Amino acid sequence: MDLGIIGQAAGLFAVTNIDDIVILALFFAQGAGHPGSARRIVLGQYLGFGAILAVAVAAAFGATFLPESAIPYLGLLPLALGLKAAWQAWKSYREGGADEEEAQAEAGGPSPLEVAAVTFANGGDNIGVYVPVFATAGIGGMAVYAMVFLVLVAVWCFAGRSFATRPVIAKALARWGHILLPLVLIVIGLLILIEGGAFGW
Repeated sequence: MDLGIIGQAAGLFAVTNIDDIVILALFFAQGAGHPGSARRIVLGQYLGFGAILAVAVAAAFGATFLPESAIPYLGLLPLALGLKAAWQAWKSYREGGADEEEAQAEAGGPSPLEVAAVTFANGGDNIGVYVPVFATAGIGGMAVYAMVFLVLVAVWCFAGRSFATRPVIAKALARWGHILLPLVLIVIGLLILIEGGAFGW
């Protein structure tokens, strides 16, 4: 196994997924104290990234399951999830009796499909970067990239959870996470839509 390819794969993953650590930290903070929530978040992250990888590999072989013109509209996924989370936070605040912590206790943190949807939508631009790299790497090189990426997904999950459980950060996320998560998801959704030219700008 070529160490140069491993290094390139690690660098490519880090550059294209740096924003995922923040999102993962918010998800882990939302699921804090709920049994099995960390497992659901990791599963969702793997599902979402696995979908990104599958689409990129297929496209490198010439199959286009996802037309390039459709990629900007992936922003609708985090936008919808962010608006849903914002609505739940506002409803909990308005009702007064059931605060955000109780609402989160009912939900038990994010579901694997919610995490996967955000991961996949946020990684839409990753596909555009991965396809030419995979196409030139050949089957052997592509396999190395895929293995390194899948190992680093676990590292990213660990980093996100560690970030969310630092006492000062955990306290801030516990207090403001119900506002930050919808805000981050909405901003990510809008950025994907705008930068992809979904509005014709």
